[in-house]
Amino acid sequence: MMNWVMLVTLLALVVFFGVTMNVGRARVKSGIQPPAMTGDPAFERAVRVQQNTLEQIVVFLPALWIFATVVSPMYGAIVGAVWVAGRVLYAWGYYQAAEKRAPGFAVSFLASVVLLLGSLIGVVMQLVKG
Repeated sequence: MMNWVMLVTLLALVVFFGVTMNVGRARVKSGIQPPAMTGDPAFERAVRVQQNTLEQIVVFLPALWIFATVVSPMYGAIVGAVWVAGRVLYAWGYYQAAEKRAPGFAVSFLASVVLLLGSLIGVVMQLVKG
Protein backbone atom coordinates (compact mmCIF):
# COMPACT_ATOMS: atom_id res chain seq x y z
CA MET A 1 0.00 0.00 0.00
CA MET A 2 2.92 2.36 0.55
CA ASN A 3 3.38 2.36 -3.23
CA TRP A 4 0.20 4.43 -3.48
CA VAL A 5 1.61 6.92 -0.97
CA MET A 6 4.77 7.10 -3.04
CA LEU A 7 2.71 7.73 -6.17
CA VAL A 8 0.75 10.52 -4.47
CA THR A 9 4.03 12.03 -3.26
CA LEU A 10 5.38 12.01 -6.80
CA LEU A 11 2.15 13.51 -8.16
CA ALA A 12 2.37 16.32 -5.60
CA LEU A 13 5.95 17.00 -6.74
CA VAL A 14 4.86 16.96 -10.39
CA VAL A 15 2.15 19.52 -9.59
CA PHE A 16 4.71 21.68 -7.80
CA PHE A 17 7.12 21.35 -10.72
CA GLY A 18 4.31 22.30 -13.12
CA VAL A 19 3.28 25.43 -11.23
CA THR A 20 6.94 26.40 -10.98
CA MET A 21 7.31 26.04 -14.75
CA ASN A 22 4.22 28.21 -15.18
CA VAL A 23 5.97 31.04 -13.34
CA GLY A 24 8.72 30.94 -15.96
CA ARG A 25 6.21 30.87 -18.80
CA ALA A 26 4.28 33.79 -17.32
CA ARG A 27 7.50 35.76 -16.85
CA VAL A 28 8.45 35.29 -20.50
CA LYS A 29 4.93 36.08 -21.70
CA SER A 30 4.71 39.26 -19.59
CA GLY A 31 8.25 40.40 -20.35
CA ILE A 32 8.98 40.98 -16.66
CA GLN A 33 12.71 40.68 -16.16
CA PRO A 34 14.25 39.13 -13.04
CA PRO A 35 14.43 40.07 -10.22
CA ALA A 36 11.14 41.98 -10.65
CA MET A 37 8.10 40.14 -9.24
CA THR A 38 5.31 42.58 -10.07
CA GLY A 39 3.80 44.34 -13.02
CA ASP A 40 1.45 41.92 -14.73
CA PRO A 41 -1.52 40.42 -12.87
CA ALA A 42 -1.27 37.08 -14.71
CA PHE A 43 2.40 36.77 -13.75
CA GLU A 44 1.66 37.76 -10.15
CA ARG A 45 -1.09 35.11 -9.95
CA ALA A 46 1.31 32.46 -11.29
CA VAL A 47 3.86 33.44 -8.64
CA ARG A 48 1.22 33.26 -5.89
CA VAL A 49 0.11 29.79 -7.06
CA GLN A 50 3.70 28.58 -6.92
CA GLN A 51 4.46 30.21 -3.57
CA ASN A 52 1.24 29.04 -1.92
CA THR A 53 1.80 25.51 -3.20
CA LEU A 54 5.31 25.59 -1.74
CA GLU A 55 3.93 26.85 1.58
CA GLN A 56 1.33 24.06 1.65
CA ILE A 57 3.56 21.20 0.49
CA VAL A 58 5.83 21.73 3.51
CA VAL A 59 2.96 20.65 5.78
CA PHE A 60 1.43 18.15 3.37
CA LEU A 61 4.38 15.82 2.72
CA PRO A 62 5.40 15.05 6.32
CA ALA A 63 1.76 14.79 7.39
CA LEU A 64 1.05 12.39 4.51
CA TRP A 65 3.94 10.10 5.40
CA ILE A 66 3.32 10.13 9.12
CA PHE A 67 -0.39 9.47 8.55
CA ALA A 68 0.41 6.59 6.18
CA THR A 69 2.80 5.11 8.73
CA VAL A 70 0.74 5.40 11.91
CA VAL A 71 -2.86 5.40 10.64
CA SER A 72 -3.30 3.85 7.19
CA PRO A 73 -1.37 3.92 3.92
CA MET A 74 -4.60 3.42 1.96
CA TYR A 75 -6.44 6.31 3.61
CA GLY A 76 -3.30 8.41 3.49
CA ALA A 77 -3.02 7.88 -0.25
CA ILE A 78 -6.70 8.72 -0.75
CA VAL A 79 -6.55 11.92 1.31
CA GLY A 80 -3.23 12.76 -0.35
CA ALA A 81 -4.80 12.35 -3.79
CA VAL A 82 -7.56 14.73 -2.70
CA TRP A 83 -4.85 17.25 -1.73
CA VAL A 84 -3.23 16.92 -5.16
CA ALA A 85 -6.59 17.40 -6.89
CA GLY A 86 -7.27 20.43 -4.69
CA ARG A 87 -3.94 21.98 -5.64
CA VAL A 88 -4.69 21.48 -9.35
CA LEU A 89 -8.14 23.05 -8.87
CA TYR A 90 -6.55 25.90 -6.89
CA ALA A 91 -4.00 26.61 -9.62
CA TRP A 92 -6.52 26.36 -12.43
CA GLY A 93 -8.89 28.76 -10.68
CA TYR A 94 -6.22 31.24 -9.59
CA TYR A 95 -4.71 31.43 -13.09
CA GLN A 96 -8.11 32.60 -14.32
CA ALA A 97 -8.84 35.09 -11.52
CA ALA A 98 -7.86 35.48 -7.88
CA GLU A 99 -11.49 35.11 -6.84
CA LYS A 100 -11.62 31.58 -8.29
CA ARG A 101 -8.90 30.14 -6.05
CA ALA A 102 -11.04 29.45 -2.96
CA PRO A 103 -12.58 26.03 -3.81
CA GLY A 104 -9.22 24.44 -4.61
CA PHE A 105 -7.60 26.03 -1.59
CA ALA A 106 -10.38 24.73 0.66
CA VAL A 107 -10.08 21.17 -0.69
CA SER A 108 -6.30 20.99 -0.28
CA PHE A 109 -6.32 22.78 3.08
CA LEU A 110 -8.94 20.41 4.51
CA ALA A 111 -6.99 17.40 3.23
CA SER A 112 -3.90 18.75 5.00
CA VAL A 113 -5.87 19.22 8.21
CA VAL A 114 -7.12 15.61 8.05
CA LEU A 115 -3.58 14.33 7.50
CA LEU A 116 -2.10 16.54 10.20
CA LEU A 117 -4.71 15.77 12.85
CA GLY A 118 -4.80 12.08 11.95
CA SER A 119 -1.01 11.95 12.24
CA LEU A 120 -1.04 13.69 15.59
CA ILE A 121 -3.74 11.40 16.97
CA GLY A 122 -2.00 8.31 15.58
CA VAL A 123 1.38 9.24 17.07
CA VAL A 124 -0.14 10.10 20.45
CA MET A 125 -2.04 6.80 20.50
CA GLN A 126 1.16 4.90 19.78
CA LEU A 127 2.96 6.77 22.54
CA VAL A 128 0.16 5.99 25.00
CA LYS A 129 0.29 2.30 24.08
CA GLY A 130 4.02 2.33 24.69
